[in-house]
Amino acid sequence: MNKRPLILISNDDGFQAKGINSLVDMLRDMADILVCAPDSARSGFSCAFSATTPLRLKKQKEETGLQIWSSTGTPTDCVKQALHTLLEGRKPDMVIGGINHGDNASVNTHYSGTMGVVLEGCMKNIPSVAFSLCDYTEDANFEPLRPYVRMITAKVLEQGLPNGVCLNVNFPVVKDADFAGMKICRMGKGSWLNEITTCHHPRGYDYYWMVGHYQNDEPEATDTDRWALANGYVAITPTKIDVTAYEAFDILNSQFLDKPSGKSEQSTLNP
Repeated sequence: MNKRPLILISNDDGFQAKGINSLVDMLRDMADILVCAPDSARSGFSCAFSATTPLRLKKQKEETGLQIWSSTGTPTDCVKQALHTLLEGRKPDMVIGGINHGDNASVNTHYSGTMGVVLEGCMKNIPSVAFSLCDYTEDANFEPLRPYVRMITAKVLEQGLPNGVCLNVNFPVVKDADFAGMKICRMGKGSWLNEITTCHHPRGYDYYWMVGHYQNDEPEATDTDRWALANGYVAITPTKIDVTAYEAFDILNSQFLDKPSGKSEQSTLNP
């Protein structure tokens, strides 16, 4: 695995998921591939890693130009383990997360284990891309994504990405797989509502399901990932590692410029 490009692939649906196996099939002729993915679903783990739990790796498959490993850890753990243990310090040419069963647009980006994969890769200065399809079913049809996945991957392998930037690519489900095109767009503003359902167990205690309903908080905006997906476009959102709100510097400087006096202010309610 030294002559061709090397791609490290992981996900949050597990190594056995159709999405990740479809991705491997799409890219096998373009690069050598190392898969290191969770041994079962880890959706919603974001960038979490296992600080207090020992991890195990298991080789699931090995062929010419392909190794598939499962890990008992999180998606981020998988990237760390692959880079440190499986590749023994060799740097992949690209890290790819997905293909996820379900979208990772808007605020879902912050919860996504698929995005955790590429954010970890990006923090290691490796060009990284996440692919997601807005279809949560186990047997989703990933074949229409093939030309787009291959094209985006080829361009990133050839040209790289800006330092500190990874790509969050979401595909809509459209009739006859007829995508309207691709759009570079920003993350849409949205909210999750009614996120907890309370149930009562027959043994006398309450338990809770994390569910919820997504609400688009700016449905009229036409430059967001949500608008692009709703209108049949493949949404490509450049995502930064640096989350500093530079635009807030001026107002925060005006609020906190003075040094604290060091004296506790007495409440006017004290006698």
